[in-house]
Amino acid sequence: MEIIVVGLSHKTAPVEIRERVAFAPDCFHDALRAVRDLPGVREAVILSTCNRVEVYAASRGREDGVENLIRFMAAYHGVPEPDLRPHLYVHAGSDAVRHVFRVASSLDSMVVGEPQILGQVKDAYETASQGQATGLVLNRFMHKAFSTAKRVRTETRIAQSAVSVSFAAVELARAIFGSLEGKQVLVIGAGEMCELAATHLLENGARGVQVTNRTLARAEALAERFDGRAVPFEEFAYHLPEVDIVISSTGAPHFVLGPDAVRAAMKIRKQKPMFLIDIAVPRDMDPRINDLPNVYLYDVDDLQGVVEANKRERAKEAEKAEAIVAEEVAAFLGWMKTLEVTPTIRDLRARFDAIRRAEIEKTLKVFGDDLTKKQRKSLEAMSQAIVNKILHEPSVYLKRVADDPELEFAVDAVRRMFGLDEEPTDKEPPS
Repeated sequence: MEIIVVGLSHKTAPVEIRERVAFAPDCFHDALRAVRDLPGVREAVILSTCNRVEVYAASRGREDGVENLIRFMAAYHGVPEPDLRPHLYVHAGSDAVRHVFRVASSLDSMVVGEPQILGQVKDAYETASQGQATGLVLNRFMHKAFSTAKRVRTETRIAQSAVSVSFAAVELARAIFGSLEGKQVLVIGAGEMCELAATHLLENGARGVQVTNRTLARAEALAERFDGRAVPFEEFAYHLPEVDIVISSTGAPHFVLGPDAVRAAMKIRKQKPMFLIDIAVPRDMDPRINDLPNVYLYDVDDLQGVVEANKRERAKEAEKAEAIVAEEVAAFLGWMKTLEVTPTIRDLRARFDAIRRAEIEKTLKVFGDDLTKKQRKSLEAMSQAIVNKILHEPSVYLKRVADDPELEFAVDAVRRMFGLDEEPTDKEPPS
């Protein structure tokens, strides 16, 4: 049995292609059944996100499994194979295991260390498990991917530094205030960047959002999302004393906030610290604001500098994460190899035990009632002990070569030598 991955991602395919092969949530069970019905495929999981579409399979044959999965993806989505193949990547064996462990650990994500992908992989597995598309191999495989991701999260700092402008704003705000619990926020502008930054601040404890925009209706709509209140644009300066954090991105061609308004607000606030985030280009806030005591103004370049520094830090942590992944890949592959050995050891014992029982029965018939119950038990125990001693060395040998390139040869030799793939017969072995 071998793990196979066929898929595409933001690294190999534009969004136009990813959209065409994305699996709709209500189609997963049908798609999983279709994959399971492919020749050679025993188990399957389908992962479909905005950045990647991948099929994980446990297959009896590598080449046939890969080709069947590619043809399935093309046919299922109605995409001609020549259009799809250039964007696909294929992984098998150890490469497939490493790829999925890296995906679950967010080492293959557009933003390394982002937390969403692990939840998406878990959801994909749960759907496959509920649809009975997984078995012994993928159940063990996916849970190992989850535990690997957990090790990466707990043993490295890969997810602990901001790598987006909006997250960087939160990180800086924490550095200034210590805690964001109960901090009041004013949002100037109703664009996406302001919305993201405000959302992250609220998720980290900030409260009481006020929103202002030149179009009051847009301010009201955004304020409603935050359970806050809208403020007329002409009046927002009067509300500055009430807030601790100001986020601005208006697209205005000139400054919308200057040092005089902030100085007046700080006097009313009795110099309590104020944090201002200017993510507009051109800038919304006069840089002279930063000269005021207890006022901290950061523009988009400042935030981007934090992001780049954090990306470098994440890259260092990613090296530690890759080492963890390598350890877990080796451990899982070791388990996979035992799947080839265990059935052979089991079959070998079953064959010898069948011979033992047959010979015991013949011997007992010879003696008839001449043997006592105790003697019969002793004869049974002796025959079992002989079989155990005979099979001890072959069993130890097979387990030892599980990590050896000669494994396939050794398993095949043992199965041929003892006829483990042949139907047992009643014919007596030659004496």
